[in-house]
Amino acid sequence: MAKSKQSFQKNENEKKKILKKKEKEEKKAMRKSDNSKKGLDDMIAYIDHNGRITSTPPDPKLKVEIKLEDILMGPRTLAAEEVDTIKIGRIAIYNMDKNYGFIKEASSQEKIFFHSSQVEGDLREGDMVEFEISYGNRGALAVNIKLQKKA
Repeated sequence: MAKSKQSFQKNENEKKKILKKKEKEEKKAMRKSDNSKKGLDDMIAYIDHNGRITSTPPDPKLKVEIKLEDILMGPRTLAAEEVDTIKIGRIAIYNMDKNYGFIKEASSQEKIFFHSSQVEGDLREGDMVEFEISYGNRGALAVNIKLQKKA
């Protein structure tokens, strides 16, 4: 059989493939050498005593021990003076079917959510009530609601 002739174009394509393969291997070797310089210590970030992120470890002398009992989890707790104060307001919205409503506080005009389980007696929209404020997972909540004056 006759030997196939290699054209000029085929030779050039072959040279390009070999050149690309060499470049790829060089890039791979370069990446390996760069990664060997980087270790776990280069990737760690620290938080200093002011709450800023730094690359240097914090000073052990500034370390503060926190007791597990001092960490508050869950709903916000109130100061004693906030719990004891009785607020006055008017029932703005009351949905008896769904057992919830909103009281518009007289002093701040803020609407505070309440559930019918916190109501003592029968209430309707427009009634004046006195209540206390508690804080749950979703914010302010009216509790111990008592009728002050019918609408």
